Amino acid sequence: MPVISSNYKSPFWLFSKHLQTIIPALFRSVKLTIPRQTERITTPDEDFLDLDWYKKGSDKLIIISHGLEGDARRPYVLGMVKALTEQTDFDVLAWNYRGCSGEINKLCRYYHSGETTDLHFVVNQAAKNYKEIALLGFSIGGNVTLKYLGEQAKSLNPKVKVAVTFSVPCHLQSSAMHLAKPGNYVYLRRFIKSLNKKIKDKAVYYPELDVEGLKRVKNFRDFDEHYTAPINGFKNAIDYWTKSSSIYYLNTIAIPTLLISAKNDPFLTPECFPVKEAETNKLLFLEMPEKGGHCGFYSRNPTNTYWSEKKAIEFINNYL
Repeated sequence: MPVISSNYKSPFWLFSKHLQTIIPALFRSVKLTIPRQTERITTPDEDFLDLDWYKKGSDKLIIISHGLEGDARRPYVLGMVKALTEQTDFDVLAWNYRGCSGEINKLCRYYHSGETTDLHFVVNQAAKNYKEIALLGFSIGGNVTLKYLGEQAKSLNPKVKVAVTFSVPCHLQSSAMHLAKPGNYVYLRRFIKSLNKKIKDKAVYYPELDVEGLKRVKNFRDFDEHYTAPINGFKNAIDYWTKSSSIYYLNTIAIPTLLISAKNDPFLTPECFPVKEAETNKLLFLEMPEKGGHCGFYSRNPTNTYWSEKKAIEFINNYL
């Protein structure tokens, strides 16, 4: 499908990509009008996943996947939950990746940027109780969602009808290198600090993990080379990034899928904007607003509904 034009305009006072990214992430307060129901499910390999359900008695479900080192209760997730539960009749499920719900998971491995088996498990478990499902992912959650749809193109659960993703680092290698640049130090530092803590926490139960090696971790390449790759069976960081990048799976996506990434996203590189893939896959819709930052897309209105939330509802409503 050809690239679609965008009507998003960032407020004048959010005059930089960093403000457009940081202000919504740090200062947004979301008050939900529907109760949360938490559930812990056991995975096939005897680990666990923690799920947040928001139920209205619908037979249609939206499954939300969060970003790197995020969780199901971050403002961008809760903002989407609020919009969906107040402006549609759908049930919503926001799930936490392994190790992201505030409690360390049981196994040595946890989630990574291309780990799709847990999403697959969550989808198939949910499908037992719903007639139609939509997938929605932010940042790394968007990468996992897109990769999953491409991998599962011929065997995707038929109840999954549509997907929406935002601010997706489709090409992990270039994004990782980009975040190592001085201008993005504030983001990199936050991610590395959080990831390092996970290794330290896991080393209590898995002493074979080299905690001393964390002192040499300065960027994603260091971390992925010494931890993510070997823990998850990849040869090295390059092998991990290549096999986990959704850019290589977009051509086979077989359900209507919307990808929205701002051109000024501080996390993304030109390689993360799949123009060619969108032009050749009639089911892949690519929208690239000039501004918006990373998972930002702030807009001021009486309902406090962000532009991205309106776009998600609009697109999903076309197919569910």
